[in-house]
Amino acid sequence: MVDVTSAAPVTPAAVASTTGISTGKTTIDEGVISKVAGIATRSVPGVYAVGGGVSRAIGAIRDAMNQTDRSQGVTVEVGERQVAVDITIVAEYPASLQKVADDVRAAVYAAIEDIVGMDVAEVNVTINDVHIPGEDDAVADDTTKVARVQ
Repeated sequence: MVDVTSAAPVTPAAVASTTGISTGKTTIDEGVISKVAGIATRSVPGVYAVGGGVSRAIGAIRDAMNQTDRSQGVTVEVGERQVAVDITIVAEYPASLQKVADDVRAAVYAAIEDIVGMDVAEVNVTINDVHIPGEDDAVADDTTKVARVQ
């Protein structure tokens, strides 16, 4: 939602010539900030998935219906000028967990400050699982074999 209030009529030329001068109020919804943080998190190498087990299961259902939730696994608290972010991720094995968490933090800080224009007070990263390549493939193969037998 964006609210713009102005005391005098504003033309596009006047706005262009007054870059940096606010002529109203901009309100950015928490969901938008969560989505920006989620997209930034997913772009970090070493992040396999975002969210805990339940949210990932619900996310898989949403993905199947082509309604991906980019804010899955991300919680934000928005103040007047600052944002605090909590993110839950699954890291890829054998990535350095501290490096992945630090990279997620850096990506989220940069995205929120650049795209949203707010200061970030903190980014808390919880790594709740480690994905081992091939492990899910074996489970999927067993499920496929069971389905074929039936």
